[in-house]
Amino acid sequence: MVRRVDVTGSGGLRLSAWEFSDPAEERPEGGRRPGVLLLHGLMGRASHWAPTARWLSERHRPVGLDQRGHGSSGKAAEGASTRDAYVADAEAAIEQLGLAPAVLVGHGMGALTAWQLAALRPDLVKGLIVCDMRASALGAASQREWTDWFDTWPVPFASLAAVRKWFGEDDPWVESPDPARGEFFAEVMTERPDGWRPVFSRRQMLESRATWVHDAHWEELAQVRCPTLVVRGIDGELGRAEAQEMVRVLPYGQYAEVADTGHFAHYDRPKGWREAVEPFLERLTESDREPVGP
Repeated sequence: MVRRVDVTGSGGLRLSAWEFSDPAEERPEGGRRPGVLLLHGLMGRASHWAPTARWLSERHRPVGLDQRGHGSSGKAAEGASTRDAYVADAEAAIEQLGLAPAVLVGHGMGALTAWQLAALRPDLVKGLIVCDMRASALGAASQREWTDWFDTWPVPFASLAAVRKWFGEDDPWVESPDPARGEFFAEVMTERPDGWRPVFSRRQMLESRATWVHDAHWEELAQVRCPTLVVRGIDGELGRAEAQEMVRVLPYGQYAEVADTGHFAHYDRPKGWREAVEPFLERLTESDREPVGP
């Protein structure tokens, strides 16, 4: 069962949240199912979490949020895609849907939103999973690279097959054929009269990205007081040395990695992703005492 629920985000923006299970259903062993808020990365959407949500639904109440400007959620006005707005949106989703204390699972930009919220509102967050997001600043050169990359997109695409081929094979950022990457981007396209285009505004994606690529986020990471799992794909954007430093900075940090994958570990290797994160989640949900560390 997947059901859309409207959430009122920062500034009154309408956001789409997706219930992947019946919120009233109890766990097999009895008791309320712990809430899990799934936060996708830049250009993503809640549906990218569907494989994760399927197994989470066995014992949890997973909810995916289409973040502002993404998926089925509303597009923010110019200048409204700030870090504060993204964090306030996630806070609103937890409170309006009754998920607290929730486990936050974030990928890329969504992971940054998750740990910023955990630092700001520890009362709402029981645990945190950070997937392939760096705490260091990426810098102006990175933003220019993304601007140039967007300019290479051959939009509109003639078909979804063309989308899959370009992002999975022809994109200059692809070093070897990557069908999962092609499927990932096919999910964020919609058909227009002239062909297939992204559901998001590329300008807004650059605007959103500009709010965090120029700054480091170590201080906020150090303020996270709940158990936190830092996960990286072996070939992802988060290097092992930085991931381990993030674990060291976190008061209750733990580390895991997923083999044979890169940035889209949760989507590309769902079995390896589950093996990496499920033990952490089980320790969180089976304990009735306050966490004292990993």
